[in-house]
Amino acid sequence: MARRKKKGSRRKRTFSVLNALEAYVYATILTEGVAGTSPWGFITGATDLGWQRTSGNLGAGELGRGSQALQITGAGEISIGDLMKEPSMALDTMASNFQSNLIPMAVAAFGTSITFRIGKKLLRRPIANINRNIVKPALGAGIRL
Repeated sequence: MARRKKKGSRRKRTFSVLNALEAYVYATILTEGVAGTSPWGFITGATDLGWQRTSGNLGAGELGRGSQALQITGAGEISIGDLMKEPSMALDTMASNFQSNLIPMAVAAFGTSITFRIGKKLLRRPIANINRNIVKPALGAGIRL
């Protein structure tokens, strides 16, 4: 006689607020280091990357045209709109920002990882208590702290 398959116990997928917060912190580190703005600013920021004519002495990032020069504007905060409008200029700026901010971003990401890992271990029992007594009765089984 053939053996029956055992029903495997499957854990329900739940949304973890702490994991979402950790992911947002990583996204903030990445977008601030590469694009110079927050994740929300990267998505909804102004589309202002381009060239502006200025008069005066030539400096870095300027191309001469007689007594006037072209200067890059809006490179401090790159948004998705800037990527759509001026993709090559936006990608060049983001690559430059990435190279100059690589070490601080790596240190911040490492610190975030350690902080969340230690914090979750130290606060394991209070978090379980909150999940069991407050979150599950109020919000249901699909969400946890």
